[in-house]
Amino acid sequence: MKGNLIIKNASELVTCSGFKAKQGKEMSELNIIYDGAVVIEDGIIKEVGKTEDILSKIEESEYKVIDATDKAVLPGFVDSHTHFVFGGYRAEEFSWRLRGDSYMEIMKRGGGIVNTVEATRKATKNELLREGKKRLDSMLSFGVTTVEGKSGYGLDFETEIKQLEVMNELDKIHHVDIVKTFLGAHAIPKEYKGKEDEFIDYMINEVMPEVAENELAEFCDIFCEKNVFSIEQSRRLLSEAKKLGLKLKIHADEIVQLGGAELACELGAISADHLLRVSDNGVKKMAETGVVATLLPGTAFSLKESYARARYMIDNNCAVALATDLNPGSCFTESIPLIFALATLYMEMTPEEAVTAFTINGAAAIDRADEIGSIDVSKKGDLVILEYPSYKYIPYHIGVNTVEKVVKNGRLVYEKKRN
Repeated sequence: MKGNLIIKNASELVTCSGFKAKQGKEMSELNIIYDGAVVIEDGIIKEVGKTEDILSKIEESEYKVIDATDKAVLPGFVDSHTHFVFGGYRAEEFSWRLRGDSYMEIMKRGGGIVNTVEATRKATKNELLREGKKRLDSMLSFGVTTVEGKSGYGLDFETEIKQLEVMNELDKIHHVDIVKTFLGAHAIPKEYKGKEDEFIDYMINEVMPEVAENELAEFCDIFCEKNVFSIEQSRRLLSEAKKLGLKLKIHADEIVQLGGAELACELGAISADHLLRVSDNGVKKMAETGVVATLLPGTAFSLKESYARARYMIDNNCAVALATDLNPGSCFTESIPLIFALATLYMEMTPEEAVTAFTINGAAAIDRADEIGSIDVSKKGDLVILEYPSYKYIPYHIGVNTVEKVVKNGRLVYEKKRN
């Protein structure tokens, strides 16, 4: 159900206005309206402006009204890279990492992604639905109104399809919109060790056609990395995905500088993600082609790795998005304020750039900048109301949720409980 709503008297109406990704210096332009108001009808934004001007044109009594005096209002956050549907947990591996074991060492001993694959294969669809819903509920409380979710914990036909079907069912019943990504080539399953090319063939010939034919996913992704999938294997899989009508994403240059960013640009991917080791040439090409650089500082933080070079990317005219990378292994968090804090404190992003990265650029990273990610007339009425008067409180109140209310399609769908 879609609502008719007025939000008025916002101390800051942070519109992030725009219909495409913001690159470089544009990321600092938040287009704030002080004492702002928004009118939403049938779930769509109809008016944006000063409260006095807006209220002079409409009959307030015909709408539900939220008074946002002394509160900042922003677009709903877009978490554009997550793995939120999975079975099992990997708390023990976190302890191993604290002891000094590397992510790749843990993968070699049967931990990592393959560990979650076993648990996800065993999980029933109802179990995945139940746990997935809990995670979406938590995301919503942090102000996320649209999330990207990846498969990739099946690595076989049955479980990959099961993960995507679970996301499709959750998309129908939950307030948070879910953008589905097929990540069948997330790791090499035990049964294909040493036969990586055969595994790529299996994904291309057996699994991907089913995904495309039944419209179970909008995107295709691959973990392009040393000891996982090579540039050539990634090119082959993504090229076939493109022929089937899937849009492209790529896990690129996370652990080793392999050239994943350049491949993303070559193939016309919507985003290249992680990018901890991206080359200067990769950054240059992303800026030229408009491929969104989706950075995941929570993962670097959790793995105790160096952060992606956000400042360098923005200064070289890239469009940067931020996302949580929620997953059970390398980054078990859906905390938006934590990612804001890491981006501003350790990646040299300004608060303004971080807001852009989680709104209009997050929307661009899932090819939705024309309908979400900013407070513009004709877009969905997806908004976040903070309990503070400025967006600057998000990174300033370190790691603490500052979201008071969340509006989805013009309806109040979350409100923080008060003691």
